[in-house]
Amino acid sequence: METTFLKSILDNDFYKFTMQHAVIKLFPKAKVRYGFINRGKHIFPPGFADLLRRSVDAMADLKLTKNEKRYLAKFCPYLDPTYLDFLQGYNFDPSEVQITQEGSEIKVTIEGFWYRTILWEVPLMALISELFYKANLLIRLNDEAIKSVTKDKIDNYNTLGFSILEFGTRRRHSYDVHVLINETLQSFGSQSFIGTSNVHFAMVNNIRPLGTHAHEWFMFHAAQYGFKMANSISLEHWTQVYGGDLGIALTDTYTTDVFFEQFDKKYSKLFDGVRHDSGDPIEFAQKVISHYEKMGIDPKSKVIVFSDSLNYDKVKLITDFCKDKIKMSFGIGTNFTNDVGLPPMNMVIKLTEVKLDNTHWQGVVKLSDEKNKNTGTPEMIDLAKEVLGIK
Repeated sequence: METTFLKSILDNDFYKFTMQHAVIKLFPKAKVRYGFINRGKHIFPPGFADLLRRSVDAMADLKLTKNEKRYLAKFCPYLDPTYLDFLQGYNFDPSEVQITQEGSEIKVTIEGFWYRTILWEVPLMALISELFYKANLLIRLNDEAIKSVTKDKIDNYNTLGFSILEFGTRRRHSYDVHVLINETLQSFGSQSFIGTSNVHFAMVNNIRPLGTHAHEWFMFHAAQYGFKMANSISLEHWTQVYGGDLGIALTDTYTTDVFFEQFDKKYSKLFDGVRHDSGDPIEFAQKVISHYEKMGIDPKSKVIVFSDSLNYDKVKLITDFCKDKIKMSFGIGTNFTNDVGLPPMNMVIKLTEVKLDNTHWQGVVKLSDEKNKNTGTPEMIDLAKEVLGIK
């Protein structure tokens, strides 16, 4: 079986690099653990762990090139030159990733300093996905069919008149399909397509990468400062590092209702908008609009980035409701990069534990607006709900 190799260290979501930059500044001694969650109960064939091991080991050879460094310096001026120097000297350390297989189940865990291990999650999931289809000898649509499907989608999105982003690295079918998708979106999406969260493909297209931060930023802060303070201190630290740049705040790590209790006028004015990642999007939009109005802020001056399992019908429903009320953009992931005639994988890699200076390992929790997206031990989830007053 052919092993899959990544072609660039930048073949990753942008928010992994922005968070890495912030972690180096603020939490250089923190250690973390991540775990793979097979939500779709996918059956892995014999020898899959060995295939994945070889692909992971090969990532040690990835290096930031001089051209890639120049690209980041030009398009991401808020990343410190010292960080770019660090990234140029960075190597993936495969010993940070443990992979085992029992029958048809695989176990993947990551452990090490947060500032190093933070880059593993997205490319590791992309490798698992691509290898899964190869190892099971599953045949996708041909290139022309994939381009045709993607062109039809972006033609439809063009008619809506709102910004479309490609967010599909982690559960893509394969690197080759990802290439086809971005080429097609660039060719036919001039009225709506504004770019990708994948830094490598953003560089290929000579555009800036898109993204801010992820749930793990807030989950770590909850372990460090407590559930009640997690949102506000997370936002404060983000503004310390980035000022007014990268100003889209993620709302649902401890439910949107709790987030807006702490999203005061300072942060509501400073951040350009918020990202929706779980729960009913119309209900979410109503809450966001009401929040800004309560703060005396014109909602039409702010933006919601919707990014939860989107397709055209869902986007059309959202735009019909939000039009002329608040600005919108849409981050579309798997529906772009893994709509190839095969069932897409349903999997995640999540932060599970953190270890601060001279302390023990502590479990972390995420309380999504959708209960089936909660992560953490039942005991920690119950504790978080009790502290935050969540029924």
